[in-house]
Amino acid sequence: MTDDSVVPVGDRLRGLREAQGLDLSDIAARTRIPLRHLAAVEASDYAALPSQTYALGFVRSYARAVGASDTELAAQLRAELGREPLPEPGRQTYEPVDEARLPSKLLAWTALVLAILVVGGYALWRSQRMGGDYALGTPVEAPATPPVTKTAAAPVSSAAGKVTLTATAPVWVRISDGATNLVMRELAVNERYDVPATAVDPRIQTGKAEALTVTVDGKPVAPLGPPAKTIKNVSLKAAALTAAPSGPLVAAPVAPNITSADNAASPAPAQ
Repeated sequence: MTDDSVVPVGDRLRGLREAQGLDLSDIAARTRIPLRHLAAVEASDYAALPSQTYALGFVRSYARAVGASDTELAAQLRAELGREPLPEPGRQTYEPVDEARLPSKLLAWTALVLAILVVGGYALWRSQRMGGDYALGTPVEAPATPPVTKTAAAPVSSAAGKVTLTATAPVWVRISDGATNLVMRELAVNERYDVPATAVDPRIQTGKAEALTVTVDGKPVAPLGPPAKTIKNVSLKAAALTAAPSGPLVAAPVAPNITSADNAASPAPAQ
């Protein structure tokens, strides 16, 4: 039995998804779980799933897709389903091994002798291949390899300033640099996040821009977006933040990736 004050797992996942401005189809694309199974998880209709094991797996994948703790939600789901928690490490029980299945001593000694013969034969073949001047067990020195000097590469910064985000209320954020997610989770009240100086093109997505204050080198800049509206693809470069007007920032356009095939398909200009 669960406490009535605890929000069910399905409701928590649906709330996190809606706070991020995502549809159930977005979660299906991230997790590759059928929509009907995701809908059953949000409705806490676990009888519609193949088994409780599938339910735990779906909840873990769903939690990771929205930046939540899959371990915490899986433990809560176990409590909701009335299942026992997983055994603690070091306390597993093992069945005794059937002695009849163990290899006999004769077989073990035969395998050991064969291994020695194989290793010895390979060593003999190796010594003959190298000219026969080396006795078994004589180490052969490998040619010295000149040391390689590594030069540390200087970090590449896409912004002339330190960008810091501070949460004034619990807020979910997704900050990416190209195809790499720098952070995708909920920030707690007064939690700070410094955009890495090595980020080339950092961009943010959140559903509560008003819960974030942004500074560049300690100086506040314009809000990232209007209140109660999901923002996507907003640049976190210091130059873009300091050059923005006093109003909220808007998402910067992303240049399309034009391939040679697209150029070939474009009609030729009229003569």
